[in-house]
Amino acid sequence: MKHDAQGYWQAEAAAAPAAPPLEGDATADVVVVGGGFTGMWTAWFAKRAEPEADVALVEAGTCGCGPSGRNAGFVNQMWFSLPSLRRRFGDPAALAVARAAGDAVAGVGRFCDEQGVEAWFRRGGYLQVSTTPVHDGAWDEALAACRDLGEAEVCVPLGAEEVAARCASPVFRGGVYYPGAATVQPARLARGLRGALLDAGVRVYERSPARPAESAGGFAVETEGGRLRAGAAVLAAGPSLAGLRPLRRRLTLTSSHMLITVPVPDVLEEIGWSGGECITDSRAMLHYMRTTPDGRIAFGWGAGRVVLGARLGPQVDRDRRMVGLIAGRLRRFFPQLAGRRIEHAWGGPVDVSPSHLPVIASLPGGSAFAGFGYTGNGVGPSHMVGRALASLALGRSDEYSNLAIVDPPPVRVPPEPFRYVGGTIIRRALLRKENAEEAGHEPGPLTRFVAGIPERIGIHVGR
Repeated sequence: MKHDAQGYWQAEAAAAPAAPPLEGDATADVVVVGGGFTGMWTAWFAKRAEPEADVALVEAGTCGCGPSGRNAGFVNQMWFSLPSLRRRFGDPAALAVARAAGDAVAGVGRFCDEQGVEAWFRRGGYLQVSTTPVHDGAWDEALAACRDLGEAEVCVPLGAEEVAARCASPVFRGGVYYPGAATVQPARLARGLRGALLDAGVRVYERSPARPAESAGGFAVETEGGRLRAGAAVLAAGPSLAGLRPLRRRLTLTSSHMLITVPVPDVLEEIGWSGGECITDSRAMLHYMRTTPDGRIAFGWGAGRVVLGARLGPQVDRDRRMVGLIAGRLRRFFPQLAGRRIEHAWGGPVDVSPSHLPVIASLPGGSAFAGFGYTGNGVGPSHMVGRALASLALGRSDEYSNLAIVDPPPVRVPPEPFRYVGGTIIRRALLRKENAEEAGHEPGPLTRFVAGIPERIGIHVGR
C-alpha cells in the first residue's frame, strides 16, 4: 500500500507544469491567495463577471495540491444543513443558501461540460445511513425542514430494504437519499479549473507562499521574491487561515484520512452498489465512502487528530495508526473485501467551522474577504462561496454577496491552548460514545457529558 501526503487522486490526475512564481513588483485589480477550489472559483467568477478585470491568483504550492485535490470528491448540496441554517438565519435566508448550494452542484457539472473537463462528474446522489439503532432517524429534522419549506423532493427517506437495494452492507439500516448530489475526481476537477483560469487570462503564480503586507490603500501580498498590490483581495488558503489573527477563533483544524482499494467490480456487483451514490453513516466522526468508474471503493473516516493552532505536522496527512483502523472499518462495512488489496492511503487537514456551516468574512480594512469552514463538505459549496467572494471583491451587490453566510454573527472557539486541549478531550469522548453505541452498549455518564459540551456552548458537531 502506498501511503503519502498527496493521495490517489493526485497520482491519477495528469500533472501540468507549474506556473512561474511571483517575482518583482506587480499589481492587479483582484488578488486571490490560495489555489484550492474556493480561490480558483473566485478567480473564475471574477473574470467571467468582468473580463477586463486584472485578476491574479497566488498559490503556495501548485493549484489543487492541498485539500481540494485530495478529498473524497463528494459534490454535496446543503439540504442536510437546513435545520442549522434555519436556526441561525430564519427560513427565507436558510432557503436561499440551500438553493444556492443546490445550484452549485449543477454549476460544477456545467463547467465540466462546457470546458471539456473530464473530472468523472456523476450525479449519483448522496445516501446517509444509520449503522446503529441510536442513529435511526438521524435525518428526521432535515426531512421535516425540507418539507416545511416546500422542498420535500430533495430528500427521500429509505427503509432498510431500499438502502440495501442501493448498497447492501451488513451494517446499513435505514437511511435518507439526496438525489441532487454528485461525485467527482477532485484532482482532475482542480487541474481542469486551473487550466480554464489560464485560458481566461487569470495570472496564476505558483510555488509562492504569500503573506499579507502593508499597503497604502487596497491590499498587498509579499512572497520571497515579489510583491503584488491589488484593489481587493480574497484569502482562500483553507486550513492556513487558522493562523491569521482575525480568524484564529473562528475555525478549528482536524484531520481526516482515507484509502482506496484496487478495482473490485465483482464486489460492487455483489452488493449492488452501481448507482454512483456517495455514502456516509450518521456519526459525528463519520465514515464516508464512494466508488470510481473503474470499480474501486474509496473509504474514509473523519476522526483524525485535532491540530494545535495552524501547525500542520506530518500526522495530519500521514497517520499509519489511523489508516490501520480505517482498513479494519472498511472490511467491517464490506466483508467481501477480505483479502483484497488496499492500493493507496492518505490524509489531510479539515478546516472546521464551529457552526458547521461555511463562512464568508470581511477582514479589517474593507478590501479583503475570506472564505472558510467547509468542515469537510467543500467541493460543492466552494462553487457558491467563490461566486459570493468574486462579487464582494468586485464591489457588486447581488444574490450571492447577500447570502446569509456572508458576515454572519461569529461563533467563536476558545483560544489556544484551550481549543486544542479541550478539542482533543472532546474528540476522545465522542469516539468512545460512538464506538459504544455501535457495539450496542450504553456510553458512560462522563463520556456522554463530555461529548455533549460543544452543543452546550454553541458549537455544532455533526450534521
